[in-house]
Amino acid sequence: MEGNTAPFSINMRNIHKRFYIGQPNELEILKGIDLQVRQGEFVSIVGASGSGKSTLMNIIGALDRATEGEYELDGVPMNEVPDDMLSEIRCYKIGFVFQTFNLIPRTTALSNVALPMLYSGVSAMARSRRAKALLELVGMGERMKHMPNELSGGQKQRVAIARAMANDPAIILADEPTGALDSNTGRIVMDLFHNLHEKQGKTIILITHNPELAQETQRIITISDGQVIREEMGDGRPCI
Repeated sequence: MEGNTAPFSINMRNIHKRFYIGQPNELEILKGIDLQVRQGEFVSIVGASGSGKSTLMNIIGALDRATEGEYELDGVPMNEVPDDMLSEIRCYKIGFVFQTFNLIPRTTALSNVALPMLYSGVSAMARSRRAKALLELVGMGERMKHMPNELSGGQKQRVAIARAMANDPAIILADEPTGALDSNTGRIVMDLFHNLHEKQGKTIILITHNPELAQETQRIITISDGQVIREEMGDGRPCI
């Protein structure tokens, strides 16, 4: 971001991702991606279906590894992290928000938000206290005892955002978070992301196909056919 001297949260260099390696149907999805996101930046990654943005998201979120290239997450070389430590990095470093919410259906909103803290060894009392505070933060305090099937799509997504914040991650990775919502509800969700960015200093990476949402972010990175084809500021100016 112009004028930003903060360290990189995400630093990718020459990232390739191939599937069916060495077979006749070998497929290269990412073809040399360079991507840098600074600490505290709100960035969108835009691309059509099949552009490679979901594959890129999986690598950013340590859900998958690059076939080739270098990736540093908050200064940690991800190429050198053993597989058994990736889940720990995902737990503490990154909060995930998905289009389909991914809530556990037979447990309350409160328990859904508290669950990541259980895996982190937080005491039951502290889990409950923080989960309640996070649900209040996203305007769901009065619905904390409801099951997911008793909530609207927008309410489910607000619970999902609260859950993503459970372990106070530095980075929020949001994959089409408004894709299943109507425009009014989507506006509420985007306002929550702006609040997390502006008031809590979270680094937010928004994966979207919606150019209007992308324009709300500080920087827009457009990918096509597995390559970055354009970077611009949220107001349309080219990045320097």
